[in-house]
Amino acid sequence: MTAAMATNLGASGRSHALRLGPTLTVVLVAALVMSALNLIDPIIRYDDYPALFADGPAFWNKTLHEGRWLNYIWHLREVVTPAWLNFAVYQSLWAVFVASIAVVVSGPKGTNWFTLVLALMMMVSPSAMLISLWFNTLIPGLAIVALYAFLACRVSNRTLRVMLPGFVIVSFMAYTTYPLLLLAVCIAKTDDHSWRDLIGLIALFCISFLAALLTVYAINWQVHGIFGVPPADWREPITATGLDGFYERLGKLSETFKVFFQRNGFDFAPLSAFIPALLVAALLMLRKRAPMEALYLFAGLSIGIALVVVQVLKLGVIAPPRAFIFVWIFAALAIVRAVQCLSVSESLAGRIGRNAILLIIGVYFIQIFLFYGQFRDWHRDTHALAQEISASDGPIYVYGDPTEIASGKSAGLQASLALTFRMKMLTGQELVTCDATPDQCPPLPELGHQGGAEIHVRQNDDGMFLIFTPVPDPKDSDPA
Repeated sequence: MTAAMATNLGASGRSHALRLGPTLTVVLVAALVMSALNLIDPIIRYDDYPALFADGPAFWNKTLHEGRWLNYIWHLREVVTPAWLNFAVYQSLWAVFVASIAVVVSGPKGTNWFTLVLALMMMVSPSAMLISLWFNTLIPGLAIVALYAFLACRVSNRTLRVMLPGFVIVSFMAYTTYPLLLLAVCIAKTDDHSWRDLIGLIALFCISFLAALLTVYAINWQVHGIFGVPPADWREPITATGLDGFYERLGKLSETFKVFFQRNGFDFAPLSAFIPALLVAALLMLRKRAPMEALYLFAGLSIGIALVVVQVLKLGVIAPPRAFIFVWIFAALAIVRAVQCLSVSESLAGRIGRNAILLIIGVYFIQIFLFYGQFRDWHRDTHALAQEISASDGPIYVYGDPTEIASGKSAGLQASLALTFRMKMLTGQELVTCDATPDQCPPLPELGHQGGAEIHVRQNDDGMFLIFTPVPDPKDSDPA
């Protein structure tokens, strides 16, 4: 490595137009390969189906309880596109975002090894993987984020910051922590690092975020008659006040970070601890070699975490790991920049750092590839059911819980509605869920010999019955 290969975050003297093509090509191919097992028939979470079907009324409650007004407008479109196309578009937008921010960091010197590994490291974010399962809903929000990152490759730092408030307000209406990705873009684009500039950027972002919050509150007040975004009951918000309520909220906060670290490390403790330790080491190293850059990254990361903490303590709900999508972006920026500094000279620390980055990319790429493959059993079972349903023209009744069978568990189904919506997607037919509406269902027919099967299809004069009888997992039984 030579000194020419290292650059300050947002090196000064850059031209406004940066070459994005080479980096985007590599990242786009890598993203499609990484998600290949989910491209043809992507998994869809039950509350993401309304976006697939362009069903605005089914999404209406999320405008009140989550402030997702941009997503609601997306649901009102009249054109319905297939799920595989939506997922490919979503992953492509993610590739545009990470490639753009990597190119912005590299500046006018163009694509080099660090540009590519930074983009690839951001691409393999576990939080991005988790949130991608709501791709139908989040396409417009991610498009706004990707557009902002793309514009960072084309406009000046001043112009980018002028546009920040508008982009923050719109992206906030898609997902609460999306604006923090915009802040990361601004930090990467910064030319001259100084205390005055940092304070100005943070103030601009905080004012923009507050404006976004007040905008959503005002819309909810006008439309729903409530000034705010009250959490939905299914989130089990803590309503207790006083000291007891505070302790309960601290418990929710502790659980939030516990789940985040577990999912970030794919439930493997050494991996869960490795990335945070590497991030701390990177920030400490940058503090010595590039103190202002370290301060910018630390400030951006701290603001994001603080916003999540305030949200958890205010509402008394657990923030899902996907909400921390910004953390991985800031971590990647800090870690890769630190390794750049160590690689100015041919030192052992620089070689170890470069190998560590490649190890992270390789391990997380494989883990995400396998994650997207864990839904194949569910797809196999539902395709078989779809064939049965297509041959029937009568009513279809569902008994039992499809989330409890082996393929449902491996797919991480969150509600039995996942089956209802998937059958609607595959066959166009509606199912009657008998556990939810028993008065609309005829008696359950005899199963006869089950043979250890979990899914049974029966037909009589009343209609077709889909019956789910989960087989207990031997690992869950008590050895005693």
